[in-house]
Amino acid sequence: MPKQTILVVEDDASIRRGIVDALRFGGFTVLEAATGTAGQDAALGSDCDLVLLDLVLPGRDGLEILAEVRKARPTLPVIVLTARGEEHDRVKGLKLGADDYVVKPFSVKELIARVEAVLRRSPERPSDLAEVRFPGGTADLSRREIRMQDGSRVELSEKEADLLRYLACNAGRAIARDEILSRVWRISPTGVESRTIDMHVARLREKLRDDKENPRVLLTVRGKGYMFAEAPANG
Repeated sequence: MPKQTILVVEDDASIRRGIVDALRFGGFTVLEAATGTAGQDAALGSDCDLVLLDLVLPGRDGLEILAEVRKARPTLPVIVLTARGEEHDRVKGLKLGADDYVVKPFSVKELIARVEAVLRRSPERPSDLAEVRFPGGTADLSRREIRMQDGSRVELSEKEADLLRYLACNAGRAIARDEILSRVWRISPTGVESRTIDMHVARLREKLRDDKENPRVLLTVRGKGYMFAEAPANG
């Protein structure tokens, strides 16, 4: 099983170093950011599994970052780290979608235990999906090609394969265009035209022979985004 990646957004260098060292010793891969701006970019653009987020940061407030993360990556676990101990700050963070709240000072053992607990109850993202089966054929994501049951084959672009993998890994869940932009295109969705996603979905439907008027594989969820209708199969 690949190591899970934790993003640490903390401006205090000594605290950040202690957290990073403890997480690496615990077997995690660690990314780090010292400012709010860098932290938001990393949270939206990197392939992290959980964010440890300080609230008081230079450049961008932690609660603002949390709000942006929840819009773009609603399933990404976030644990808030802060010296603020007042109840209204905890409540505000939790209302914005924080998965847990740790008030400084805290012990490293407590923090690791909370990280592991949040990861256990968060949905696993199967990033090693090799094949996606659908009515009429199989998409081989490692070879980036679709094999139909009639023996015909069609190539997938790298981005088409990435998009199909992400949708299939989240089968049965409507995925917003903003989430697709941040997780598949690795860009912030703020002010970005999402028509490119619609065009990629249209091409995928054509290659999957999915009826664009009445699709059975890649469904359009009105007011939400797109959803892969069939459960994926690991190859």
